[in-house]
Amino acid sequence: MTVPARVSIVTIGVSDLARSTKFYEALGWEKSAASSEAISVFRTAGGVLALYPFDLLAEDAKLPALRTSGFGGITLAINVERAEDVQPSLDAAAKAGAKILKPAMNAEWGGVSGYFADPDGYPWEIAWNPHSSFKPDGSLDAR
Repeated sequence: MTVPARVSIVTIGVSDLARSTKFYEALGWEKSAASSEAISVFRTAGGVLALYPFDLLAEDAKLPALRTSGFGGITLAINVERAEDVQPSLDAAAKAGAKILKPAMNAEWGGVSGYFADPDGYPWEIAWNPHSSFKPDGSLDAR
């Protein structure tokens, strides 16, 4: 048996579930019926983003709940279909309450990329990659 190569759900630990839920809803993301008072679940193209209280998520994973400032070793990414969609997407995130970490700029790999941070500081990249294509459902076709 092998482990299936798929990312089904990304769950991020948040300090204030209501605040973070409102932020993602302000981005225009729709909360799933799988949500409850304890967890917020958002459908995305190709997977699910879940928000869960930070301390409870650490407890569930049997890890110490160490909150750090600065880079935590992971970024999340939203790929867009056109280069000219990167900055307006960053602007929409800022309007929803995000902190812009890096404005849209040409990347050394030939695309356009920028970053924002959500209310808990999780870094999200918005990128256009000229070498990427999308499936009809909007998910990235990473062949």
